[in-house]
Amino acid sequence: MSNIQLDNQGRLRHLLSIQGLNKDLLTLILDTAENFSSISGQQVKKVPLLRGKTIVNLFFENSTRTLSTFELAAKRLSADVMNLNVRTSSTQKGESLLDTLRSLEAMHCDMFIVRHPDSGAAHFIAHHASRHVSVINAGDGCHAHPSQAILDMFTIRRHKPSFPDLRVAIIGDILHSRVARSEIHALTLLGAGEIRAIAPRTLLPHSINSLGVRVFHDIKEGLKDIDVIIMLRLQRERMQGALLPSQREYFQLYGLTEEKLNLAQPDAIVMHPGPINRGIEIASDVADGPHSVILEQVSHGIATRMAIMAMTMQIPVPEAKETR
Repeated sequence: MSNIQLDNQGRLRHLLSIQGLNKDLLTLILDTAENFSSISGQQVKKVPLLRGKTIVNLFFENSTRTLSTFELAAKRLSADVMNLNVRTSSTQKGESLLDTLRSLEAMHCDMFIVRHPDSGAAHFIAHHASRHVSVINAGDGCHAHPSQAILDMFTIRRHKPSFPDLRVAIIGDILHSRVARSEIHALTLLGAGEIRAIAPRTLLPHSINSLGVRVFHDIKEGLKDIDVIIMLRLQRERMQGALLPSQREYFQLYGLTEEKLNLAQPDAIVMHPGPINRGIEIASDVADGPHSVILEQVSHGIATRMAIMAMTMQIPVPEAKETR
């Protein structure tokens, strides 16, 4: 299924999941993002690479960071952007997803950024879209969130250049997290030395051991000698049944505090894909502290999504010295 992401020459055509990419292509996306990273510091924060192209943010779920960074990234590439309010669109009146797709194609759109509560929705759209249309998965169900994983790899690489030397801990609601799955695949592809999954048994998928991670149920044991800590949001909207006794107890057992952070390496970085639930997943003094790179993740999301858009549209990207 993931082969649809690449064209016959191995170039990026869609971005639907990390699976199906190879290390060289993922590294190229990160390198391309470096070329765009300096644009935010310029007086004119635009390049004309996607001038004349029309990009549709097709979001069937609420989003703040992902939607806003995709919109800003598209505008900085000089594309025309349309945000489709699905709550007031024809899909709420009974129109099928395929009919919505055909209507948008009739408007001569070039790219769909898709966020959907159902796993596989982005793949479905990519399979049925016209040949000239690129599709980027901005999160589908509990399946994948590839652009978030890529911006997180970019952030890690800024602080920890050698992935094979890294010990990375992913902590929290791994069962319902599309981010966690994409992070694990990306870290594995880049050759991370060790990936640890830290969570209660009720918040771990049954297939977790097949992903090549070490599982810990004790956060203090799992954080020892860790270089990168990725905290996850508790996704109560996806939970069925009582998987947790209480939020207070969860914070006591799995919330990241200064005391627990001290078990990691002295130069460890703390990440969170957002939105943050302070006092549940992470203490405020950690989220705002010197180890936190959470706001950097948001900033890097613009450059990485610019890179993804340009590469899926197969537009040559100038070297960094030419974009300054």
